[in-house]
Amino acid sequence: MSNERLDVPAGLWTRCNKCAHMVYEKEVEEALHVCPECGFHRRVDARSRVLQLVDPDSFEEFAADLRSTDPLKFNDRLPYKDRLKREQNKTGETDAMVVGRAFIRGRAVILGVMNPAFIMASMGAVVGEKVTRAIERAVEENLPLVLVTASGGARMQEGMVSLVQMAKTSAALARLDDAGGLYIVVATDPTTAGVAASFASLGDVIVAEPGAMMGFAGPRVIANTINAELPEGFQTAEFMLEHGFVDRIVHRADLRREIARIIDYCGK
Repeated sequence: MSNERLDVPAGLWTRCNKCAHMVYEKEVEEALHVCPECGFHRRVDARSRVLQLVDPDSFEEFAADLRSTDPLKFNDRLPYKDRLKREQNKTGETDAMVVGRAFIRGRAVILGVMNPAFIMASMGAVVGEKVTRAIERAVEENLPLVLVTASGGARMQEGMVSLVQMAKTSAALARLDDAGGLYIVVATDPTTAGVAASFASLGDVIVAEPGAMMGFAGPRVIANTINAELPEGFQTAEFMLEHGFVDRIVHRADLRREIARIIDYCGK
């Protein structure tokens, strides 16, 4: 710890999950929840992400009233309907996705942001429907589509209803492509499983935050399944860039500018 910070109250310090340095919480927040010591990008909730990306007061949300049902009457440690209620109370959100129309550095876009604070942004019927509506709105209004992904994959409590969202969102993106629309993916930590295998991998341009984990099954699952040592940095954004899955790695502070540049370059 540097000497000039010793007078900061202990409760205002936090330990970085990556470098283990004690950092001043306010500095982390001012840096868009990026560690000032090592550059580690923390996960952020959907509303924080919207505020970071869009021009002030430009976000117009739609499909905000959609709520998951309990098609399987699923129970694990607690009934699914109770889990949903708990997550809704905790986050103030109805589900794990926020979509709307916005401006990013003056460029009109349709924006969708996944919320890792809500059941790790798992994809159930509501997430799939919101993604699909965002795609359809982008087609209708001839606007670029920007989706910020962060998900543990399909929502097991919705079973096959969840899995079919992969096909549903992919089919909608095919219609966007047929219409000549621009689709930008911003992959953040983690972008995995059913989301990675559907709309997160179908962008015209895929940018990722530094260090974000991307892939289908997690590296520990794969290593234990095949009984083999995986390559250094396997499934990080940097590994994906090296192997052609990601087009750019962009620091969080530069995302607004990079999205605007991509839109301008593509003529949208």
